[in-house]
Amino acid sequence: MFPLYDTARSHKFPIINILLIGINAYAFFRELGMLPADLETFIFANGLIPIELFADPNGEWRTILSSMFLHGGWFNILSNMWVLFIFGDNIEARMGAVPYLVFYLSSGVIAALLQASVLPSSQIPMIGASGAVAGVLGAYLILFPRSRIASLVPIFITFTLVELPAFIFLVFWFISQLYSGLFSLQGTAGGIAWWAHIGGFVFGMLIAFLFYNRRTVYHYS
Repeated sequence: MFPLYDTARSHKFPIINILLIGINAYAFFRELGMLPADLETFIFANGLIPIELFADPNGEWRTILSSMFLHGGWFNILSNMWVLFIFGDNIEARMGAVPYLVFYLSSGVIAALLQASVLPSSQIPMIGASGAVAGVLGAYLILFPRSRIASLVPIFITFTLVELPAFIFLVFWFISQLYSGLFSLQGTAGGIAWWAHIGGFVFGMLIAFLFYNRRTVYHYS
């Protein structure tokens, strides 16, 4: 399922969410301007490499943050930023700008640490904002379960536009990540950090309860 938009409308401008998308886009276009050899060196220097993190955490801690602003290709960044654009504005409005920024970065950190802990001997750099974005999705599940998500759903050889309750959409998404994460433990990860998605999502759910009763005006269309 591919989300197109949600029905929760906030009247607050999501300055931090837009800023995060802009920083990710800037970093990606910097990557595009590098020669292949320079790009590889850059990724290995700024991506999170689990075996190096646990061998010398004092020297590699910065990569936990730097890695979440790098991406491995057009699909990687476009999918992450699109999901962040759809869901992040409402979470920022509910939490407030500065708490939302702290929450987003913390989600990325927790997600990266869980993925690294599951595969501590991995020498492959971890990059991407998906762990932090998963935190946003987890918070959305708790704070906006009644919202509806317009999604493209594959049916046979075509795609159909369907509006699903956010609860169903996000629970289905999480189950798919958990299923893939369990298979990744058997060596079939496919280059995707499934446990970062899982860790970010669960963290987002837990933190969202702190903001559950905060009143913000939303319109559901």
